[in-house]
Amino acid sequence: MTKRIKLRTLLMGGIFSLLFIGLIFRVYWVQVVKADFWSEQAMKTWITSEFLPQERGMILDRSGNVLAADARAYTIALGPKQIAALEAKNPEWKLTDRIVSKLHIVLGTSEERLRTIITAKKDDGITYLVQAEVRPEGWKVDKEVKDRLDKFREELRKLTNNSDVGLYFMNEKKRYYPNGMLASHILGYENKEGQGILGLEKKFNDDLNGLPGFIKYQKDGARTQLPDGQVEYKQPVDGKNVTLTIDKEIQFYIEDALRTAYLKYKPISITAIAADPDTMEILGMSSMPDFNPNSYGDKKYENSFRNHAIQSVYEPGSTFKIVTLAGAVEEGLFKPNDIYKSGSIKYSSKDKPVKDHNGGRGWGVNGEITYLDGLKHSSNVAFVKLGYEMLGKERLIKYINNFGFGQKTGIDLPNEVSLPYSLDFPSEVATATFGQGKVLVTPIQQVAAVAAVANGGKLMEPHIVKSITDTNTGEKTITAPKVVRQVISEESSRKVGEYLETVISDQQIGTGHIAFIPGYRIAGKTGTAQKVTKSGKSKSEGYSTNRYVVSFIGYAPVEKPKIVLYVVVDEPQVDNAGGGSVAGPIFKDIMGKSLLRLGIEPKLSPAEGGGSAESPSPTPAKGVEVTDTVPKVTGMTVVQARELLKERSFPVGVLGKGDKVLQQLPQEGSVIPASQQIYLLTDTTPGNVPDLKGLSLRDALKMCSLLKVVCTVEGEGYVVSQKAVKTDGKWILQLKLAPPGG
Repeated sequence: MTKRIKLRTLLMGGIFSLLFIGLIFRVYWVQVVKADFWSEQAMKTWITSEFLPQERGMILDRSGNVLAADARAYTIALGPKQIAALEAKNPEWKLTDRIVSKLHIVLGTSEERLRTIITAKKDDGITYLVQAEVRPEGWKVDKEVKDRLDKFREELRKLTNNSDVGLYFMNEKKRYYPNGMLASHILGYENKEGQGILGLEKKFNDDLNGLPGFIKYQKDGARTQLPDGQVEYKQPVDGKNVTLTIDKEIQFYIEDALRTAYLKYKPISITAIAADPDTMEILGMSSMPDFNPNSYGDKKYENSFRNHAIQSVYEPGSTFKIVTLAGAVEEGLFKPNDIYKSGSIKYSSKDKPVKDHNGGRGWGVNGEITYLDGLKHSSNVAFVKLGYEMLGKERLIKYINNFGFGQKTGIDLPNEVSLPYSLDFPSEVATATFGQGKVLVTPIQQVAAVAAVANGGKLMEPHIVKSITDTNTGEKTITAPKVVRQVISEESSRKVGEYLETVISDQQIGTGHIAFIPGYRIAGKTGTAQKVTKSGKSKSEGYSTNRYVVSFIGYAPVEKPKIVLYVVVDEPQVDNAGGGSVAGPIFKDIMGKSLLRLGIEPKLSPAEGGGSAESPSPTPAKGVEVTDTVPKVTGMTVVQARELLKERSFPVGVLGKGDKVLQQLPQEGSVIPASQQIYLLTDTTPGNVPDLKGLSLRDALKMCSLLKVVCTVEGEGYVVSQKAVKTDGKWILQLKLAPPGG
């Protein structure tokens, strides 16, 4: 018995000894052999990492007005696990049905899709997900949408007596364009994935985007950072700010005029570009139809993303005669007072004669007129004689090439197009002289070419980015004007400007007389090009008799040009469409306002209402809007401010019920039309928002800026209704806009 006990004791001791030895070996294996592996695994448990987002760079106009910037957004998420638990607790609440119905109404997501999200489970098919996002409709929504659902969530909390009802809002950022549709083709847009699409958002995506950062630190079980734990930190690098050459006010003038004409004429498209001819800085550029980059996914915009200013080519029509004229002047061939026979010309025995636009009847006695009158009449015959007979094919092609046609301008926007050309037959050379046929041009090419005529003969590379600023280092990269080549001499430039001025100033025969503005010397040219059409079974090409591209291009003041402006309308739906009758009024509207914006006042003759030695203070002529400098009235009483502004003939609008002027809009020193209203802010009480009904989009946005409220803009045209919602101590002004006359 004793021996058996001893054997059992030895056996048990051996077993325990082996277990102990195995334990020691395991400890050694874990702590020594595999020490690095298990240390790394432990570190993963102790360490947490947080993503630190960067700010995407802003896009600004030349005066620092924000055109694109990051703004707060929210992603809507549901909690299937929490909702299921509440449903099980009290089915009578019908929580799932309530949430599905509300989100369907607010977000537009189908009820079937919402029910799938609200009952989503893990891969095991049993356990409900803790959280599931409502994508894409609930992804990065505006604060207005979040506020509607937040109010609904409060109702559910009261119903269930529970703070967690399974409806969550996650803070996000999205790209916001505070001016709505303004400059949409220039800006492009950033999608919800953070990628720049179209325009400058695409072209400068890397500069704007920046780099995200992160922080890694050791934590305890409650996710609290350990005081002596390791910390790894990478600071986010914000994107660079891009400042444009665009003048926001001139951009507004362009878009207002184009939108009115687009509604009136219903063309395929309408485009305008304004630039400084000395530097080829783009002051404004727009195409219709356009889009709102804040809601780029809206189906109504699916055919609105083409920037016709740089992506569409046209037969330019008579605006191209400026190239032929400039070449003839440079070569000493254009004699303004020489006589030629207008009406029609037979330049080749094999080809049909070229006729003038009045049916080939010509002008003057027996059709004989001067070449200068031929320019004023926009005579095709005159330019066949100048370009085909006098210049000849080789020299004509040289000037077409030197003025930049058939090649991209190099503007800093993506997807610019250009088509090569060849003039192989006499008919192609002849028709090219007056802008029909083989030479197809983009609007930006036209502007660059005419700017060269205006600025002393230098072809400049157009640009729309003025500078790029690194907000992290303060380093600024400035875009310097770039001369491509000298095309004509300064003297030829001066002469061509004087000849083109007569096209507008001659109120009897000038085809551009409709663009005349008293007090300004404006050079310009109309353009009316028949569109090519295919007909018959053979689909042979010919020119349409009722489809036109009409245009108007010009610059001012002739003596020292500060702005070159081009307007082109593709197929206006109106009888007898012409560059003068359709594009001319648009040109005049934009040019007049832009000259005033640039501080260039009209120099009126006494007959036009101007002053003289005896009358130093002129009375403006009928239809002429003069400018004045806005005086400083901030700090004055409302009565004093009204008196001072009344002396300058400025209309006054008072915002608030205070007695003292706290702020004014426009600011002191601004040069504006004397008919423009001055707004006086007398009260800073939050929510003191006046009735903005009837204001244009531009004035409404100015009011928002002055009152320091965030404006959400919907539609276009003029304010027809508004709604203020108080949220988080801030007031949001919601504007709904409608087309003029709508």
